[in-house]
Amino acid sequence: MTQAARARLTRMLHFIARLEDGLLIGLLALMIVLAAAQILLRNLLSIGFAGSDQLLRLLVLWIGLLGAIAASRDDKQIKFDVLSRHLPTALRLAVRCGIDLFTAAVSAAVAWNAGRFVHSEYAAGSVAFVSVPAWLAELILPLAFGLITLRYLLFFTSHLKLFVQQARAT
Repeated sequence: MTQAARARLTRMLHFIARLEDGLLIGLLALMIVLAAAQILLRNLLSIGFAGSDQLLRLLVLWIGLLGAIAASRDDKQIKFDVLSRHLPTALRLAVRCGIDLFTAAVSAAVAWNAGRFVHSEYAAGSVAFVSVPAWLAELILPLAFGLITLRYLLFFTSHLKLFVQQARAT
């Protein structure tokens, strides 16, 4: 990969990270404002926004999955690491490659099945709240797990490259 291509990829990844963070912050702010407004309207005026409870539940889903995407970006997913710090570098990198592939495979399976679910919701014409189609509200599921899959495939290639360099050095 040329230096210019590497720089473009870095800029693109930085832009995607900022977009993810902005979306996460925006949705969290919307959720807080909507919840506070709903509480105030119910307690003071005995009214509320139509569909706001369903929208708040949906925002929790979106924020949770956007948080998982952000965690995968920085490789901060939950992991149980008991032995790797005691392994030699080459073996540690080999184990890491296996973990990256396993994570990518599980995420890909979830993304595939979530995509099938969203498609079935589209075909059924289900409504999430007010007049928002359910498939649109649930689209975050295959998108999030698809992006997590891609990220762990990138981690795999990076760790595989380090493993090969380590193996050549010894």
